[in-house]
Amino acid sequence: MISMMSSTPLLTSTPASLPVRTIPGSYGLPLLGPISDRLDYFWFQKPDTFFSKRIEKYKSTVFRTNVPPCFPFFGGVNPNVVAVLDVKSFAHMFDMEIVEKANVLVGDFMPSVAYTGDMRTCAYLDTSEPKHAQIKNFSLDILKRSSKTWVPTLVNELDTMFGTFESDISKSNSASLLPTMQKFLFNFFSLTLLGVHPSASPEIADSGFALIDTWLAIQLAPTVSIGLFQPLEEIFVHSFNYPFFLVKGGYEKLTQFVKNEAKEVLNRAQTEFQLTEQEAIHNLLFILGFNAFGGFSIFLPTLLGNLGDEKNAELQEKLRNEVREKVGVKKENLSFESVKEMELVQSFVYETLRLSPPVPNQYARARKDFKLSSHDSVYEIKKGELLCGYQPLVMRDPKVFDEPEKFMLERFTKEKGKELLNYLFWSNGPQTGRPSESNKQCAAKEIVTLTASMIVAYIFQRYDSVNFTGGSLTSVKKASC
Repeated sequence: MISMMSSTPLLTSTPASLPVRTIPGSYGLPLLGPISDRLDYFWFQKPDTFFSKRIEKYKSTVFRTNVPPCFPFFGGVNPNVVAVLDVKSFAHMFDMEIVEKANVLVGDFMPSVAYTGDMRTCAYLDTSEPKHAQIKNFSLDILKRSSKTWVPTLVNELDTMFGTFESDISKSNSASLLPTMQKFLFNFFSLTLLGVHPSASPEIADSGFALIDTWLAIQLAPTVSIGLFQPLEEIFVHSFNYPFFLVKGGYEKLTQFVKNEAKEVLNRAQTEFQLTEQEAIHNLLFILGFNAFGGFSIFLPTLLGNLGDEKNAELQEKLRNEVREKVGVKKENLSFESVKEMELVQSFVYETLRLSPPVPNQYARARKDFKLSSHDSVYEIKKGELLCGYQPLVMRDPKVFDEPEKFMLERFTKEKGKELLNYLFWSNGPQTGRPSESNKQCAAKEIVTLTASMIVAYIFQRYDSVNFTGGSLTSVKKASC
């Protein structure tokens, strides 16, 4: 196994140099403790306050607590976790020599395998399981092959999306981002990952993205807040696991679409990676729906929202100037290589991921007894204990990031900025890490940041300025040169 611990000094202080401390905190009384924490988490405090208040209470970034879901209708789910909320302690969660990742994608809770074809997809497998290497290498191969068509496909689909936005603005003075954006994402990832446009199936072309939305929402409902009036959300969303039959019909349409239209990819999965057709279909759907479409559906609106409105004119000017200097306004100049030269654009993407990681919670289970170090103490972790890291707080670690609450466009530029990438965790590992069959780092870690950078660059090739407000694009000023 390959350790994902960084070799940077901040993360490698020897335990002997720090005092050993008993992990503070408590799980409370059976049933009552977990439900009290659940109500705080979802209702009275919300996650940011839930974790930060406990840091203040225990004077520690490492402590025991409970996380949802829990009582009353979650049999076999243990909500007890050890929270790790600074960069140094959080880094242990990606060291595959000391932790394992079997069935802990969303903590001790795991949606029914019925949602994924009665099998555990790669995200739920530990690196020690042989099937993990097969599927991870298959995923990496898909991305490698799709890189040849990734950029022109992205530009073509962005043309369609922003054309729709401009038409909407001309009619109603604003364009709602999410519906059009999700259709763009579904089309783009179908083309790049499956090798087929959804138009091959009229029904999927019209409703494919909505089918994935529903499939995701039903699985994850017990673990996320949806903003429903309380206590209705606690009673009807967070108290039980929703059955698969609610989305079975839609999921079967998606699997049939993959089976019928993605034959080349499925054949390669079977002949080169020794996967069965069913393993390939359901892992492809998970990659497309959960990882790619689901992740970008959260990340992209945040990224565009950070461009903001006219109040962010200086930020937009800096980004626009860099884009125009590197690639001008001709779309054919846009490439992976060209955006790698855009230091500010990439820093903008990294800073968005730091403050608003698409997946806020990370989990890992101790593979063996080990000593976990925070910045100031050492704690003994026992085999089988579940670690939980809440990334929005971890990525605001004041011992690592100056003015951690502030969005700083230049944070990840120059030599100091490159060093900080060792501590940027958003992809199940550090930004400087490399996805492989031996770890759980997102296979698309590199291509995600490059794609986001290309979207930002595309915008400032097409426009001099944009206004994103409240989930809508409210105005654009076409490029003047």
